[in-house]
Amino acid sequence: MTGADMTEKIVCRVLTGPTASGKTQIGVQLAKSEGWHIICMDSMQIYRRMDIGTAKPTAEEMQGVPHHMLDICEPADAYSVADYRDAAEKLILSLHDRNRKALFVGGTALYLQAMMHPMSMGAVPADEALRAELNTVAQTEAGRIELHRELAAVDPVTAGKLPVNDVRRVIRAIEVWKATGVPFSEQPARENGNDGRFIWKAVSTQMDRAVLYERINSRVTGMIRSGLREEVEALLNEGVPENAQSMSGLGYKEMIPCIRGEYSIEDAAERIRTGTRHYAKRQMTFLRREESIQYVRTDREGALDEIRRLLA
Repeated sequence: MTGADMTEKIVCRVLTGPTASGKTQIGVQLAKSEGWHIICMDSMQIYRRMDIGTAKPTAEEMQGVPHHMLDICEPADAYSVADYRDAAEKLILSLHDRNRKALFVGGTALYLQAMMHPMSMGAVPADEALRAELNTVAQTEAGRIELHRELAAVDPVTAGKLPVNDVRRVIRAIEVWKATGVPFSEQPARENGNDGRFIWKAVSTQMDRAVLYERINSRVTGMIRSGLREEVEALLNEGVPENAQSMSGLGYKEMIPCIRGEYSIEDAAERIRTGTRHYAKRQMTFLRREESIQYVRTDREGALDEIRRLLA
């Protein structure tokens, strides 16, 4: 924790929305005009050398605005929701200590949920031997699934909130249950891990679904032309496992069979378009559950000023 006044409230601003809805461009325009830093909220843009398939902003597109949480780990690394939350909270506090304001930009729903509604992991002491044992199990995808099933058997409420790859919190929830015999979901808890210091203001981009889907289709076409196949092949050639967490991302998992010759580049592109449209639909469904999010039609004049007003 920093030396900032612990009673002071920190406003955290978020620009979210479905993929391909223009968040990156709008976020940069807004941050540049307001003098804000951008904290990227994208579970794929955290990986180095994964640029085309993640639609990672280029240096030119950033327009000199400081960006954080980009290119922070290797494609072979596992990175959990809890890892993101911990790093992002430290960033918020560090920027606040320097009198800087941040804008979260991205559409990873689990990251947004973890930031706005963090789950406290309780006051139960750590069991280092158990953690070591469970972390060994979690080294493989099958092991992670096994741990999640173990948690679901004793605490289905918590398991329903945690994705399989959020290994740290899955293990912690199992640890709490084994230590106390009481599911984590029934433990005394506080919702905000920073004692309510963070006040969240969130705006989502919005546009007609037909327009959004056409933007998705065009983006995928651009990714293929820009060398997505070559990007994925280079990652595989450097030793990134096909089953790595990063390779489960849209554009990467569909391209691997294409590289193996199982179907054509045209088939891969269509699979990516279909998968991305389904993903956008899931994002919109999730955001509708978050009552505090306000919506702005970004295909209309004056959208930037409206977002600025809502996040002021």
